[in-house]
Amino acid sequence: MKIGVIGSGLMGAKIGTIWARAGHQITFSYSRNPSKLERLARDAGGKVGTPAEAAQADVILLSVHWSRIDDVLEQVGELSGKVVINCCVPLDEENANLVVGTTTSGAEKLAERLPHVRWVSAFNTSPSEVLFEVFEGRKTRSPRPQMIYYGDDEWAKKVARQLISDVGYEPLDTGALRNARFVEPFAMVTAELAYSQPGGPELVYRFDRLG
Repeated sequence: MKIGVIGSGLMGAKIGTIWARAGHQITFSYSRNPSKLERLARDAGGKVGTPAEAAQADVILLSVHWSRIDDVLEQVGELSGKVVINCCVPLDEENANLVVGTTTSGAEKLAERLPHVRWVSAFNTSPSEVLFEVFEGRKTRSPRPQMIYYGDDEWAKKVARQLISDVGYEPLDTGALRNARFVEPFAMVTAELAYSQPGGPELVYRFDRLG
C-alpha cells in the first residue's frame, strides 16, 4: 500500500517506519528540519516528498500538532475521496489542554472542513514510545494490546483496521466519528498515565469483557 505521512514528528516518524518495515511504500513529509526528514526516510526505507506529493498516496496519515492544521491543509491541496487516518488531538501550544470538546471534537471539525475526505481516527490514544515494542511483539504477544479507531466511512475503517494490525495492535472499533468528542479526552488520560504517573511511557491498554 502507498501511504503518505504528513507530519514526521514522533508519531508520524515511528508509525511510518513501522509501516515501511511491514512492506508498505511510505512518503514522509512536513518537517521543519529537512535533513532530519531525509535521514528518517533513508533509515526507514521510504522517500521524502512535499505534503502535496504525500497526499497522492492511497492512504494518508495526518500527524501534525493541532496548531499546524491550517498550514498543512493549505499545502496538501485536494483530498476529496482520499482515506485519511487522523491521529491529531486538538491540544493547545503547551500540550496541556484540549481546545475543542466535548460537544464536538477535533475530528468532527476536520470532517466539517473537508466533508469529501474519507476520515477515520486512530493512533491518538497511544504514546509514541511504545510503538516499536508493540511492533516487535506482534507475532508473539497474545492477546495483543488494543488500539481505538472510529469513523463514519466503512472503507476507511477497513483500511485503518489493517494498518493497526500491521503495527501489532488489535483494532478496537469505537463507533462513529462523533465519538471523537469522548475519545480525544481519553487520549489525555493515556497521556497522564504515560508521562505523569510512575512506570514510564511504554503504555498499552486493553478492554476485556467478563463472562
